[in-house]
Amino acid sequence: MPNEPGALHRAAEIIKSYSGNINRIQYDRRIDPATVFFEVTASPGTCSRMKEDLHAIGYLQETLPTLGFLKFSVYLPHQPGALFELLTYITGAGANIAYIDFDDRRCDPGRVTISLNVKESTVAENLLDRLKSRYRLEILEYDTTGERLDDTVFYVRFAQAVRRLIGTAEDEFLLNLLHDVNHIVQELYSLGQNPEEVFECILCTGRTLRDTTGEGFYADLQRIQVSDAVEVVCFQMPGGGNIFLLCAPDETVMIDTGYGIYHQDVVRMLQHYGLGDLRKIRRIYITHADADHCGAGGLFDAEAYMHSGSLAIIHQANRAYGSRSEASILEEVYTTIINLFSRFTPPENPELFPAEKIGMRSIFPILDRFTIHDLEFEVLESLGGHLHGQVYFFCPAHGIIFTADTLINFGSLDEDRKRYNSLADFLVTSVNVDSELARQERRALLDMITDLDEERAPSGRRCLVACGHGAISTLVDGRLEAAGPIERYRPRER
Repeated sequence: MPNEPGALHRAAEIIKSYSGNINRIQYDRRIDPATVFFEVTASPGTCSRMKEDLHAIGYLQETLPTLGFLKFSVYLPHQPGALFELLTYITGAGANIAYIDFDDRRCDPGRVTISLNVKESTVAENLLDRLKSRYRLEILEYDTTGERLDDTVFYVRFAQAVRRLIGTAEDEFLLNLLHDVNHIVQELYSLGQNPEEVFECILCTGRTLRDTTGEGFYADLQRIQVSDAVEVVCFQMPGGGNIFLLCAPDETVMIDTGYGIYHQDVVRMLQHYGLGDLRKIRRIYITHADADHCGAGGLFDAEAYMHSGSLAIIHQANRAYGSRSEASILEEVYTTIINLFSRFTPPENPELFPAEKIGMRSIFPILDRFTIHDLEFEVLESLGGHLHGQVYFFCPAHGIIFTADTLINFGSLDEDRKRYNSLADFLVTSVNVDSELARQERRALLDMITDLDEERAPSGRRCLVACGHGAISTLVDGRLEAAGPIERYRPRER
């Protein structure tokens, strides 16, 4: 919309004329002076005519042009009409002035510095050719990638940054994404957050995942013998949750899969450690539906097992589904963003744990049991504090529990992982959909671990706590401490 008096009123008048109901509107000229977001409810027929009218007056944004940025200085003759003539050239080229600076009292009188946003490189080149033949000209910056665009076209610039992160994307898809991103900005701004920080957190999430693949990939490894026959291997990903392998003589079982974007790096890492025969991975057990725990499940040829609530979250594309935070726009949009950036590829047809409990362990229903060689695990249903449908896998006989994201050894996380985890905390205000339930779950798990440690005291072996993030740990004086040595893996060290 043009940044002029009455523009917003004109759009509202068209919407009203077709009995459209405005459900949401957001405009902040400090972010982008030319972009207004509307959500409107109307019947399909009137909605189409409404869009036609908005399109006819040039208001409706239906494409995201690839814009370039041009900054140059021109030296004008000191005579009346000189600036007018220069602006005539620029207007005739169809370029949009983002910045202009001129003062004839300076030491270089006649110098005009101009920044332009241009839709096509040929427009800029033709304009420069014309100006060169008429004026002394200095080109200060010329960028066709969109990285140097200024905030007068902020949303176009943001969309181009997202496109570079995810590869090619249709304009319609990106416009819908901008709508969602704008909604999360509106929500967080109402909570007192800086809009610029919101946009930067979103892009930083995507950049971190992109930059920690390939040569930027790394992981931290622990290998611990759980029984005479079964070894647990923990891989801490550079971003997101852990991947666990339980290696038995006759098969390898995976617990949680990491992000889809890391899949090829994970395969190469497994080969490096002699675990690359993916045919041995026949079962995958998923603790919950966050992308960093199930987002690569569909890339393995193995039977996947999860809670029905996790499958519902995947289908609804809303990590708050099934919780009291279900209506949160922050949770819904964050799910869209993280699934997009992380190349979310969950299991397509997983087996679901039974809905009826077969017993209780502390405050947690026991839904099922499964064995891995000589280890028998109970499937414990969480209360839904972190996420609806989250489960824990507990083997009291051999002293190991997979706690998903209810227990995390934050002290074992490096600064880069802490920084990445803080992005999600900022964008959804809390990664737990019900913080009170999450506290109850944490207390109950710690009590269970403490009780088991007391039972196992004669053997001298503490319960292994396989956290959703951070090192496999033991509970020492109420604190999680990493169990055993941790090895850093990097691709160049292969």
